Amino acid sequence: MTLLHRKNSNRDFAPGEMHKKILIVEDDVDISDALRDALEIFGYSVAIAGNGQEALDLLTSDDLPCLILLDLMMPVMNGSQFRSKQLADAKISHVPVVLITADNNAAVKAAHMGVAEGLAKPLNFSALMEVTQRYCDAGPP
Repeated sequence: MTLLHRKNSNRDFAPGEMHKKILIVEDDVDISDALRDALEIFGYSVAIAGNGQEALDLLTSDDLPCLILLDLMMPVMNGSQFRSKQLADAKISHVPVVLITADNNAAVKAAHMGVAEGLAKPLNFSALMEVTQRYCDAGPP
């Protein structure tokens, strides 16, 4: 899977509106596309990585996002492996991470990994937007 950079260039927004970036790390294209579409409606710029290694590559070569939405089970580098590497890198360790997983114990997994929060799939849109606004609308990461 290749790294995709998607901006909200096809949407109209008020002049001067901030377009904070969110990184989605998810190997299921249908899920990542649905998340991207929902977030772009609210004015967020979205980048997508299909696994943890692609996410690390993006984070070292691009502006940092205000939030990382991280799947747990992925090929190449899973969410736990990504999180370990993220925490070891001072440049990106402060970026908040929200775990998105099909595991019913999302909150427990999130606490174990030391991430900000955990959301269970299928995602509740209201919960997703609440979490996104909490971390992205409060200021820079």
